[in-house]
Amino acid sequence: MSDHDAIRTRILDAAEQLFYARGIQAVGMDQLRTAAGVSLKRLYGTFPAKHDLVEAYLRRRDARWRAALAAFVDAHAATPTARVLAVFDWLATWFAAPDFRGCAFLNAHGELGATSDAIARIARDHKQALHAYLTDLVRPLNPLPPAALADQLALLIEGAITTAALTGTPAPAHTARKTAEALVRAAVSSA
Repeated sequence: MSDHDAIRTRILDAAEQLFYARGIQAVGMDQLRTAAGVSLKRLYGTFPAKHDLVEAYLRRRDARWRAALAAFVDAHAATPTARVLAVFDWLATWFAAPDFRGCAFLNAHGELGATSDAIARIARDHKQALHAYLTDLVRPLNPLPPAALADQLALLIEGAITTAALTGTPAPAHTARKTAEALVRAAVSSA
């Protein structure tokens, strides 16, 4: 890894930790500089404006979040039904993490989505990518159409994330899993 790449990674690591924990608007560039251990000149040389850093943070978080979810599903489930339900098992694990603060994309959209088309687009892209992943997961179950079941599962996921963030407990993932199981059962029986 080049020196530039290592500094970029340190800055993004600091941004992810601070933005997710405190909120984007609550964190200044000076705080980011200190947390990353770089000069302000190096920070602005890497990310010329805060919005550049926010966009990079969200894109990297999207890739990491979706990769972690897919890796968990691949490692913990073999059958099509089990793969769908493993999504909710992963959510329960995520919700139980001490630093869980809800959906970084909804949080960012809530803070900046009305004034930043780029942030709104990144949040929408994340949700669309999750929906596409869910559609691929349910396709082997042969529901007609697969996107309709994926819509229902996506709503369960969003509701569980929001409720878990507000309540501070992984219980919403378990409730959503039971509901998802019923939806999958109904979709399979009507296929």
